[in-house]
Amino acid sequence: MKILVCISHVPDTTSKINFTDGDTKFDTNGVQFVINPNDEFGLTRAMWFKEKQGANVTVVNVGGPETEPTLRKALAIGADAAIRVNAQATDGFAVAKELTNVINNGGYDLVIAGRESIDYNGGMVPGMIAGLTNANFVNNCINLEVEGNNAKATREIDGGKETVATSLPLVIGGQKGLVEESDLRIPNMRGIMMARKKPLTVLESTNANTETASVKFEKPAPKGAVKLVDADNIDELVSLLHNEAKVI
Repeated sequence: MKILVCISHVPDTTSKINFTDGDTKFDTNGVQFVINPNDEFGLTRAMWFKEKQGANVTVVNVGGPETEPTLRKALAIGADAAIRVNAQATDGFAVAKELTNVINNGGYDLVIAGRESIDYNGGMVPGMIAGLTNANFVNNCINLEVEGNNAKATREIDGGKETVATSLPLVIGGQKGLVEESDLRIPNMRGIMMARKKPLTVLESTNANTETASVKFEKPAPKGAVKLVDADNIDELVSLLHNEAKVI
């Protein structure tokens, strides 16, 4: 089984976020980048298929040279090869088109993507890939089993979970639950050394048309001052909630 894991290069959630050029561009100065958390769950599940079923795992990213350390980390975790599509990942449709080109030329049976990246939170790339490649699709996937050409997946739905049976080729939008957090892997020294010898192929962009563009960014408003009310003064609390906070 050939597996392609889509990897997004995203800011660490602990990074301090700022914008430049009139809040129209993201300021990368001092920001640590990591594998998108939803993608990391997918990569770990792919490693399970590699170890248990002998699957071949390739990771792919759409981005500039600055994303290659993230791909090297994925190789150190255990992926067999990496592909970087030399294009800026600013539009979900363009990213899906670039990834579709890789998939069509690679003959992959299973494509594992995160249900969304934590930077743009678009949540559209996995579904677009499935549509463009005419593959089966399961989003919000929290469990996946593959036996031969058949697959069984569990996904989160409103109010519960749903288990579906499908077949390969398959695209999933994975998330937390696809593996346990305790199963996530940290590259060891041997993995890091081996990653240096594994192939990282750079493909030029197909110049897919972008359909959207970010016009302006705005950070959430800072938290306001806290006003403490004595626990026995219920009347003052009700008055403040009604007259100042206007929530009752």
